[in-house]
Amino acid sequence: MKDYHKILFPYAYNILGSSEDAKDAIQDVLSSYLSAKKEGIQNEKSYLIKAVINQSINMKNRRKKISYEDVWLPEPVATEAADTNINMRDIASYSLLILLEKLNPKERAVFILKEAFGYSHEEISEVLSATVENSRKLLSRAKMKLDPAKHPVVVPEREIVPSGVLDKYIGALRGGDVKTLEDLLSRDIVFYADGGEKLNVVRKVCTGRHDVTELLVYVYEKYDKGLSSVPARINHQPALLYYNGEQLVACQVFGLSADGSHIVQISNVIDPEKLRNLRVA
Repeated sequence: MKDYHKILFPYAYNILGSSEDAKDAIQDVLSSYLSAKKEGIQNEKSYLIKAVINQSINMKNRRKKISYEDVWLPEPVATEAADTNINMRDIASYSLLILLEKLNPKERAVFILKEAFGYSHEEISEVLSATVENSRKLLSRAKMKLDPAKHPVVVPEREIVPSGVLDKYIGALRGGDVKTLEDLLSRDIVFYADGGEKLNVVRKVCTGRHDVTELLVYVYEKYDKGLSSVPARINHQPALLYYNGEQLVACQVFGLSADGSHIVQISNVIDPEKLRNLRVA
């Protein structure tokens, strides 16, 4: 059963956006399967994938709804980590996971299965116990909600990004070079922050080069100045991890423009619950 965890994790995580919830979904399915009668199950792998997908959809539906004014960010996964229990290649990019929060759980599942895993609508209908037509409609609605014309363009999730932009970014913050920092940001940059239930952070999305620059300088001077920073790859995107001694206290994930020259999105995760499982190579 341990071998299945690597296969099942990306399905659960991409639907739930949480490593902890994904592990719980997988554990629930495997526990039920081990104690169930196996008559009629011809393909164990397919059966477990279907069960995990539907368990994840149910868990996503049950999750407490957060008001539109609050920001909920996915739990980051270090895609360079040497974790042999996770198939890192199938983990969705961080920017995509943020966009997927616009979808309901079934729309999200259909989009992920079709676009990320290459399922046909016939296969999706079997997994979700739905009709092929319903699968097509769910995908169509999902794509309308995720219209790329309405959202920032980020570097493709598996493209290797030069470290120069992040070097300039952290150098500008440390040196108090506001002009250089502002020049690194796209005009319509979006900044998200998630401190969870325990930490008080900016609760609304901050947008625009000028406002985001002011916020970044304020946050750095007040909270991050004495911290060490380490570059990382989080969900296939460039990131900075901030440490207070050996304790990880913040993770910033960056979305870059198509040519990699400007930062179009910054996701600042400081929720301790979402950082406690983050392991880098």
